[in-house]
Amino acid sequence: MTSSPAGNGNSVHPFRIDIPQSDLDDLHDRLDRARWPDELPGVEWAYGVPSEYLRELVSHWRHTYDWRAAEARLNEWPQFTTEIDGAHVHFAHIRSPEPDATPLVITHGWPGSIVEFLDVVGPLTDPAAHGGDPADAFHVVLPSIPGFGFSGPTRDTGWEALRIADAWVELMTRLGYERFGAQGGDWGAAISRELGRAHPDRVIGIHLNLLPGAQAATEPSAEELRALSPEERERTLTSWRRWAKWFRDGTGYFHLQSTRPQTLSYALTDSPVGQLAWIVEKFQEWTDSERVPEEAVDRDLMLTNVMLYWLTGTAGSSARIYYERAHAKGEGVAAPREPSTAPTAVACFPGDPQIPLRHKAERTENIVRWTELDRGGHFAAMEEPDLLVDDVRAFFRQLREKS
Repeated sequence: MTSSPAGNGNSVHPFRIDIPQSDLDDLHDRLDRARWPDELPGVEWAYGVPSEYLRELVSHWRHTYDWRAAEARLNEWPQFTTEIDGAHVHFAHIRSPEPDATPLVITHGWPGSIVEFLDVVGPLTDPAAHGGDPADAFHVVLPSIPGFGFSGPTRDTGWEALRIADAWVELMTRLGYERFGAQGGDWGAAISRELGRAHPDRVIGIHLNLLPGAQAATEPSAEELRALSPEERERTLTSWRRWAKWFRDGTGYFHLQSTRPQTLSYALTDSPVGQLAWIVEKFQEWTDSERVPEEAVDRDLMLTNVMLYWLTGTAGSSARIYYERAHAKGEGVAAPREPSTAPTAVACFPGDPQIPLRHKAERTENIVRWTELDRGGHFAAMEEPDLLVDDVRAFFRQLREKS
């Protein structure tokens, strides 16, 4: 990976991904020498990632997957680095050919990266070339969250959603964007929400494909259900059942990363098979797939996402955002200090384990658009890029028409 030498103040430096061949040779050597654990027969995914599936995926990674092709594709985006609040921030900045395009900062989550957005940037920045209306064009900014990928590792504590949102405001200022939109899912949703809450004067609108805190995290009472429409009542019960299952069986990663990210980092930084398993499990559980994640996302795209964690050694520093959230003092994603006034759209993808509820969302958000899609899951930009692009366009078009 290359960039120009660090400068002072608000300097922004060109960046190009250029992974040394020695790093790829080391990866291949580690994959060849992987030690495999035993496995109970017939348990499928119940105890974690099945050995048969992972062995085949590792073989594909080792012998078929082409990092250099992925690297070249990523390098089609203009990329940069800058220092903000003591953090090294990497980002892609893809300007639209339409001069009046709307600036839009899109933020990934965990275990995602900017790789998630490879199939949405073209339609967003150049809709005319993709069968759309040029008026729906965006100048797209894709930052890597501090601690993740080429923005890693972080150098100090405290990089939680609100601090990251403040950094994004500074980033957009440096790029010359006074007002802009924001989009995100997972941690990107938490960060985008904080952008709208803490900086409503800078934000045109917030588009989310997940809304933290809007799920049925406790069993709804009979009184609560009686106050809802039949459709919202059924959605609330579904949200509760999905949340209860996720909390019971799917939060091991959350508790480890919220309490001991450093201890976990030794295993994931030393073993590419371990890093792969840690991430691919979430792609299997959180996508709109029945059996394996490749039913929902492209296999090589998923591996490119894993590569950004492996090649940058940021398994531990990316996990720290969970620790920072768990040890924050009432600010940010889980306990917002006050409602957001920013116009907000929520796109609900049915395969996501965390189903948002509109009656809960409206307690803390200025909801102006609510879309329930018929397919797709947690990694919306990878699973259903066309649906996500259409909803983002429709939301900001709606805001333009009202202004």
